[in-house]
Amino acid sequence: MTASTPKITVVVPTYNECENLPILAAQLEALGIPSLHVLVVDDNSPDGTGDIADMLASESGGTVSVLHRTEKNGLGRAYVAGMNRALAENGQIVIQMDADLSHPVAAIPAMMDRIQNQGADLVIGSRYVAGGSTAAEWPWHRKALSLWANFYVRAILGLKVKDGTAGFKAWTASALQTIDVTSIRSNGYSFQVEMNYRTAQRGLKIVEVPIRFEERIEGASKMNLREQIESALTPWKLVLGKK
Repeated sequence: MTASTPKITVVVPTYNECENLPILAAQLEALGIPSLHVLVVDDNSPDGTGDIADMLASESGGTVSVLHRTEKNGLGRAYVAGMNRALAENGQIVIQMDADLSHPVAAIPAMMDRIQNQGADLVIGSRYVAGGSTAAEWPWHRKALSLWANFYVRAILGLKVKDGTAGFKAWTASALQTIDVTSIRSNGYSFQVEMNYRTAQRGLKIVEVPIRFEERIEGASKMNLREQIESALTPWKLVLGKK
């Protein structure tokens, strides 16, 4: 792999995403990036997502692989497992994205450009920078909650990031190693906040690119009350040194 064509690993956690995963895999393949690899991290989905991932891998000629986990213990743990696998397999750029088609695959070239040509260590696909937006289907109270959550995180942690709760990101391998991704303890959606906080604390360069966040069409959201509570507590734990 040359410096001009780094190995890119897209880490996609899945739980009951049998309808969406084949569509996402096709969209990623259509980008035509020869060094792009997809790593599906399936948490023993009862709807057969893991079997579909295995089928996609067998038909991909080596560009799709699957990490099967035997328990569903949170988005953060799935990402840590996937990122560690990507690093072990010499991924040079690691992209994290949801399987529910809410993150636009078309933004990946711009994210890669910020890393390769602008020296970014972390690129965030952001709903809240100029040019970014959220799904038209979102009710006003969901938009308000998302905006409030981002204001809350920035106010407590002093992060200069507009979309600190975003889950669509591109990392350099060195950034993941510098923040010691293996030791990240937050789970669920607060995992995103702890990752951003560590990145900023270590003086790494964070860049945001605008995206339009779409509402999922198939399947159900995984956000629950427990994760909402954890997300509210995590910034305080971080600033008080409890994490």
